[in-house]
Amino acid sequence: MNAPSRLTRQQAQSLLADGVQADVRDSAEVLALLERQFEAALRHRSGELTQLAGLLSPLLDAMEARRQQRVSLVRALLGPDGTMAQYIAAQPAPAQADLKAAWSDLERTVQACKEATARNGGLLAEQYGVMQRVLHGEDGIYAPR
Repeated sequence: MNAPSRLTRQQAQSLLADGVQADVRDSAEVLALLERQFEAALRHRSGELTQLAGLLSPLLDAMEARRQQRVSLVRALLGPDGTMAQYIAAQPAPAQADLKAAWSDLERTVQACKEATARNGGLLAEQYGVMQRVLHGEDGIYAPR
């Protein structure tokens, strides 16, 4: 990844647009994997859960790297307080509409991923709690009254 200061304005803008598109694609894949993770957790398929974690990790790492690059590029183009919303608003009409639509799609998919992650985490925590009670009993369940 090139440092933002070594890129032309056009190269930086192209990287931004391409990165958003890549995140739209990868976030949709993450969401699909999270749905598979939920099904695997419901059916107690630990091997599949491990496999899914292995598939999720590189996607999430790539998205985080692109997010960091995006922040750097926007700041290089707009100054240290620049935001993606400001960058989108500053684009000419055809590019602005495309980027705005992609960014909105990304935001919706990321929100769905957050909700799916919370749901999956809740299910796994509940299953863990059940297993702990099965193995160790509940506190006070056998205490004299």
